[in-house]
Amino acid sequence: MSMTLEQFGIDRLSPQERCELIDLIWDSLPPDASFTPPEWHLRELEQRVAAADADPGAAEPWEAVLARLSRKP
Repeated sequence: MSMTLEQFGIDRLSPQERCELIDLIWDSLPPDASFTPPEWHLRELEQRVAAADADPGAAEPWEAVLARLSRKP
């Protein structure tokens, strides 16, 4: 069964509301839920780890990222 955004009314939500919905759905999963990520997720993770290993100086400290994201526009 394949559902669409329109069937759930998600297409009418604002970006903020969609993010809140993602949080609600994620939080609704039981902690012991079995999940196997799609193969493309695993490949992406491998590529990102390899890029980080290749250039560790490109990383930004978490505190700096959090401060940047916390600033109001």
